[in-house]
Parts: sequence; structure tokens; C-alpha cells
Amino acid sequence: MRTLFYNGKIYTGELPLRRAMLIADDRVAWTGDDTEAGALTADRRIDLQGRFVCPGFNDSHMHLLGFGQTLSAAQLAEHTDSLRGMLDCLRDFLRAHPPRPGQWLRGRGWNQDYFGDTDRMPDRHDLDAVSRDVPILITRACGHCCVVNSRALALAGIGADTADPEGGAIGREETGEPDGRLYDNAIDLATGVMPLPDKDAIKDMLRRACGELNRYGVTSAQTDDYCAFRGVDYETVNAAYRELEAAGELTARVCEQCNFTDPDTLRRFLAAGNRTGKGGGLFRIGPLKLLGDGSLGSRTAHLSRPYLGADGQYGFNLFSDAQMREMIELAHANGMQIAVHAIGDACLDQVLDAYDAALQKYPRHDHRHGIVHCQISRADQLRRIRALELQVYAQSVFLDYDNHIVEKLVDPGLARTSYCWKTLLREGVRVSNGSDCPVELPDVMKGVQCAVTRRSLDGTGPFLPEEAFTVREALDSFTRAGAEASFEENVKGTLAPGMLADFTVLDADPFDTAPDELGGIPVRETWLGGRRVYKKPV
Repeated sequence: MRTLFYNGKIYTGELPLRRAMLIADDRVAWTGDDTEAGALTADRRIDLQGRFVCPGFNDSHMHLLGFGQTLSAAQLAEHTDSLRGMLDCLRDFLRAHPPRPGQWLRGRGWNQDYFGDTDRMPDRHDLDAVSRDVPILITRACGHCCVVNSRALALAGIGADTADPEGGAIGREETGEPDGRLYDNAIDLATGVMPLPDKDAIKDMLRRACGELNRYGVTSAQTDDYCAFRGVDYETVNAAYRELEAAGELTARVCEQCNFTDPDTLRRFLAAGNRTGKGGGLFRIGPLKLLGDGSLGSRTAHLSRPYLGADGQYGFNLFSDAQMREMIELAHANGMQIAVHAIGDACLDQVLDAYDAALQKYPRHDHRHGIVHCQISRADQLRRIRALELQVYAQSVFLDYDNHIVEKLVDPGLARTSYCWKTLLREGVRVSNGSDCPVELPDVMKGVQCAVTRRSLDGTGPFLPEEAFTVREALDSFTRAGAEASFEENVKGTLAPGMLADFTVLDADPFDTAPDELGGIPVRETWLGGRRVYKKPV
């Protein structure tokens, strides 16, 4: 099938814009102007009516399976302007979705920094007021803190004598009793006793999540799924993806960021023949993914200087130095790419030291190991990232929230060298972009706006405006750079002849749109391999 698209504004990854594009089966065959297009043969011709086309968006770090699960939970982000409103949302959801025996009530998206009636996090007493019979677990927007009710605490066996797990913390009342708040690795104490989904349920979640990605113009996702449900093994997740692919039901290209927490499991994974790049088509194995620390908003990201106004609180790492080095060396020595979540600069020190040690012991060219988030940083660390030739997986959309908190939480000297993705770009570091969905929605154009303006969507900021991307740099960070992050720049990320026909059609040209209006540009259509997987309803 040969399809000619004409009368458009087509950003192939190069300028100037083209007017027409020929797709042959699943590949780009030609791009040029409308005059040349008239001489081409095609089975069908589609008038773009002046709309903008660019390579399909690539979210280079997210949690697709977690997003699918969240879509069936209470949507607390929509009711996060007050604690009272959030609790009312849970009550309404419980009435509308009565749980089966043994089923938990789940919600995600609350953020105490947006509460207008209090400045504290919810606790077990708040959730007990929703229900004392149904176990409840609600996850903060960042994913690094949750709150459970008394029923859930009892099911998990969490009491005054329960020790904090390594890399986690149990919130406590003055009496020592748990207050219902669980941080980072302590979250596993509660999720470990929840009922687990089977493979069919996982497939349902992935179908729904991919449909949402397509609605935002996303055709590729680099996703951390193995930790979505502790107790569901990686083989089940991989099998779900492969069955969806075989059935023609996978509508995004998925690169799995393989999250493991112990060397024995990683060794079994490697012994089974898994390596970065294995697979193809729509599902492939990507890097080892490690979670180094927490988040800024939950005060669990590990900083080298204490949080402002937090009585000497620094956050914490989730791995010891020895554990981090062992995991990185094991993956690196066996040919795996690696991507490590690091939000605080103290955590970043640990990760950079581990990378440095592994590369000195086993030198390797073009490893493309990376830092996920790379938010709070120092100038010396930015230089080390360049020297180690690391990839950075940024989330520009985080500025929407973090503009409101970074200068309230982080030492001023440290803040001045943070979120410095343009500095890294200037120095030749690959900087791809994403959403960390479901922390944020996979709304790429809002991410583009934050990257270009360095402002929150409500206009707050700008924060370090000299770190702003151009529109082209922002688009490239969601397309070409994402493909480079997964070693796929030779097959996708641009619309050059021979590349996969993954592309997004927008209602307006970002190059001709006011910076503070970029996030409002609607996605008209999404195409994957020459097949339309989304069309905006009329």
C-alpha cells in the first residue's frame, strides 16, 4: 500500500519543512514538495489541509503497566486541591465501584502541596473515615509515597514493632504506631499482600494504556513495568506484551526498562538470554532499570544538603554503595545498557561512581548508560555525565510542579545548577524527554511547552530561563533523542526515507505558535507503521 500525504507542514527531523510524504507499507519512501508529489503513484492520497506532521512522539521513560492500572483506580489528581475533596472523591469512587471480597480500593495522584485546606499529607485516620472495612491504598503523584488505612495496615502486618525496610520508611505517630504513610521500599509491605492481576488483566491494562498514549501522539514508550506489581514475574509481563503484539493489539512500540532490585534475579534474567535489544517490531528488551532514590515532592530524593525547613532531612538512597556497584557492574559486564533513577545530587554521586568503576573495569564504547530524571545536580556532576558519555532521560513537564517547590526545598546554591538539561545538551550529552507517566500524563505538547518556556503551565517561573530549549530541540527530545536512547535511531525518530512510518499529526505548527500556547495544540491523528491508531473525534 502506497499512501501519499500532501498539503502539509512536515518536520522530518530536518529543516526546512516538507509539504508531502509518501508512505510505502510501514516505511517512509519519500518526502518533498507538492509539485513533485503530483508525479508519484499512490494507492490513496490524503490531504493534510495544512496540518503539521512530525515523527511519532517517544516517551523515553514511563510506567505503561502502572498507567494502565491507574486508569481503573480513583483519579485523585483531579481532586487534589483539598484533602476534603480528595476524600470525597474516594467515597464517590467506592460507592460507584463496590469492591469484591478481598479487593482493595486504590487511588493515585494526590499531592499535599496543592491542598488548600491543609499542608499535611493524608494519614490512616483520614482513610479510615472513608472505610474501615475495605483496605485502601492511595499513591502520591510521584509514586514514592503512599497512604493506607488501618485495615490495610492490619492485612500487611505493619505495627509499632515493624522495622523500616532498607531504602524505605514507615511514617509513625508520636506513640510509635504507624500513621499509614509508607515511603519508597516500605510501599512493598502493603502492595505485597494485595491480590495480583493475572496475564489477561495485565493485557487489558496495557491495551487501555496504549490507547491513551496514542491519544497524545505517542508511538513509542520506554517503560519500567516489572515493578508495577511485586509478585508478578517479568516472564508474565513479557508474555503479555508478546501476545498483544502477535494479535495485532499493541499500538505503540515498547522498549522495556527492566527493573530489578537484586543480583540473583538479574543473573537469572541474563542466563535466560535476555539482553538489551532482544526482540523487535513492537516489543524489545531495553536497559536494566534501577531506582536510586525517591522524589523531591515526597522529600525522599537524596540530597547532599538538607531540605530547607526540614530539620536536617536529606532523603535517602534505595541501594547501598556496594549494592549499586554490584548491580551496575553485573549488567555492564554482560552487555546490558543501564538506566538509573537519580533525582537528588547525593544519589547522583553514588550512581556516577558506580558507572565510573564499571567502565574502568570493563571499558566499552557507546554503552549509552543513563541517568533517569537528573534533576538536582551540581556543576561537577554535569561535567562527569559528559565525561562518562551518559544519556539523560529528562522530564521537562516536571517543571510544571517543581517550579512551585524547588526553591522552597533545595539549598539556593544547589538549585542554581539543577534541571540543567540545556547545559548538558550544549556539551553534547544526549537528552531525551518523557513524562514518567503516571506521575504526569503522557501529554507531550505540555512537556514541549515546559521545555521551551521553563515555566509551569499556570505561568509560574521561569526557573533558570537560560536552560530553555528551542522548539526544535524540544521536539527532537521527544523523537530523535528518544530513538537514540534505545539504539533505534536507524529505524525511527525521523521521517527520512527508509524509516518507520510512525508519525503524529498536529492541528497547529509548533514553530509558528506562541511558546505559552504550545501545550494546547491538539493531536489530530497518530500513525504507527503506516497504520492510523488514533483519530481525534469530530
